[in-house]
Amino acid sequence: MTAPSPLSGPAAGGTVGTAVGQPRLKPTIREVLAATERPLVGLWSSSGSPVAAEILAASGADLLVVDGEHGPVELRDILAILQASEAYPVTPVVRVPWNDPVRIKQVLDLGAQSIIVPMVSSADEARAAVAAARYPGAEGERLGRRGIGSALARSARWGLVPGYVRGADAHVSVIVQIETADGVANAAEIAAVDGVDAVFIGPADLAGSLGHPGAPAEPEVVAAVDATIEAVAAEGVPVGVNAFAPADADRVIARGAAFVVVSSDVTLMATGARAAVDRLRPAADSGTTVDHTPDSAAVDSATPAGPEPDTTSPASTVSASTVGQAPAPDQY
Repeated sequence: MTAPSPLSGPAAGGTVGTAVGQPRLKPTIREVLAATERPLVGLWSSSGSPVAAEILAASGADLLVVDGEHGPVELRDILAILQASEAYPVTPVVRVPWNDPVRIKQVLDLGAQSIIVPMVSSADEARAAVAAARYPGAEGERLGRRGIGSALARSARWGLVPGYVRGADAHVSVIVQIETADGVANAAEIAAVDGVDAVFIGPADLAGSLGHPGAPAEPEVVAAVDATIEAVAAEGVPVGVNAFAPADADRVIARGAAFVVVSSDVTLMATGARAAVDRLRPAADSGTTVDHTPDSAAVDSATPAGPEPDTTSPASTVSASTVGQAPAPDQY
């Protein structure tokens, strides 16, 4: 079964109005994951450019992951990216800078329905992330800290989505990111927290936490990624991994990952631009001595790179200095 179109209405989790002109919301990543039997594929929107984000949204990717943690992406940029991707069958996911209820509230009010909260290392931190994304319930129902201002915000389309406040949990998904040794040790408890819809693993910061900064292919890091996938999946919670190297994406999917994020706008632009130039003007001929070989410290990869790519394919027509897996930003 393929993932539903985000504009397919209530069956896909979207909210459809009964009156002409009444807005409808896209399904969250929770709903999209539940509706598909294949792993989802995502791309990072890291530049802050809504034009680049729209190009990614049109690529056929399932997820458009907006990086509000490391990218030059502020609230107005997030708003523009959400608007630019609205017409496409892609699920936007916004990574907030920190487990901060103020920023989580602001991002949700912009209309983000799926968020990633980074550096979650304990069940208590996971509960705090969930509470920041939930409105307060009736007495005894649930803990929520999100400020109620939907009538003034895009989240409820300025009050045009009926019953938004009471039904807001259905319109919001929370993904917590495990990227520390403590997070790995507590993975099962984190995944079991009510309201955690998925767990995302960041091998690069995890490598640093384990004493291998810049070396996510170290066996200890690979083992930690595998252990986290297993622990989270055992709780019945979907798990995703940042995996720019194709061999890594294949490996974690085989281990049970439900989604992978495989590249970014800035990575595709940087490597594509260099490849286009180097095809006609190799570095050796241009007089430059710049080494464009990916540094292992810059690849957010859970396993060593696989075999050399097929250099006869159009995507591989680059100079010898650039052949190989494109570097992934090590902040992920």
